[in-house]
Amino acid sequence: MVGHKNTIFLVMVATLMAKEALAAQHVVGGSQGWDQSTDFNSWISGQTFQVGDQLVFKYSSLHSVVELGSESAYKNCDISSAVKTMSSGNDVVKLNKPGTRYFTCGTLGHCGQGMKVKITIGNGASSPSSSPSSSSSSSSSSSSPAAISAALTSQGFASFAVLIVAFSVSTMLSLF
Repeated sequence: MVGHKNTIFLVMVATLMAKEALAAQHVVGGSQGWDQSTDFNSWISGQTFQVGDQLVFKYSSLHSVVELGSESAYKNCDISSAVKTMSSGNDVVKLNKPGTRYFTCGTLGHCGQGMKVKITIGNGASSPSSSPSSSSSSSSSSSSPAAISAALTSQGFASFAVLIVAFSVSTMLSLF
């Protein structure tokens, strides 16, 4: 009976760890970060966002992050009814449910110049689920092979780490 309880515990721990380990962290704008010079259309074109992922906004004191509550506010750069405003320069936003979220810079004029992103969060499916920051232009560029390789390597390592921890826990539990 004790062996069954240990196995159930091990499966629960491994499942929780795998879920967290496989969640992606997206630095908004890539290496350029949250900045006016960033081409958000190019950045977002190859991104896929899932429940559990995190957005990381890295920026200077010239900017901020404003989450908008509707597509209308996003299209019109209307920050007067912001859902949330962040200004730490290193903000993390957890994507906790499927749907669409809208972000822009709160600095006057930056939204109108394209410093905004529309994030569509999937519920675990592997289809692309993001949209360019402006509806007037589209980009067909994709992620670089290096970026794809890094993402696969990161997820592969995370899976390997979860297996090692699960094996270690199993071994420790079998000693009792």
